[in-house]
Amino acid sequence: MKTFAIVAVAFVLAACAKGGNTSAAASASASAEANNPASASDGAVVYRNNCSSCHQLDGKGLRGAFPPLAGNPTVTGNPTAVIVVVKNGLEGRVVVNGVTYSGIMPHWGGVLSDEQIASVITYIRSSWHNGAQGVSLAQVRAVK
Repeated sequence: MKTFAIVAVAFVLAACAKGGNTSAAASASASAEANNPASASDGAVVYRNNCSSCHQLDGKGLRGAFPPLAGNPTVTGNPTAVIVVVKNGLEGRVVVNGVTYSGIMPHWGGVLSDEQIASVITYIRSSWHNGAQGVSLAQVRAVK
């Protein structure tokens, strides 16, 4: 349903752009892109290519080595927390669902684009029964 709404908005914006007010349409399009959650389907590809070797395709991680993303309160909680981890990495001891992990999560900021980061976070927040809302490009860009 969200995809349909986004496509409909894009169609309306494209029609407005053809009407002659291209700067207003471009501004509205950029705003819509920045404020709407990223595509989870695009995030699935990013996840498979960059994250699944550690966190596994099913998001369950490897007990004691790589924390699960499925059912992980950091993933499903405040979106800024997971954005910070993905963009800036994480090193040291963490406890997820009662299990201690000690390792290094590489930083993906500068490796992946902000668009890819928004997509992959949207994917992990909505996969494996996590049920959290997606993140927008604007949310990712706000984290330094």
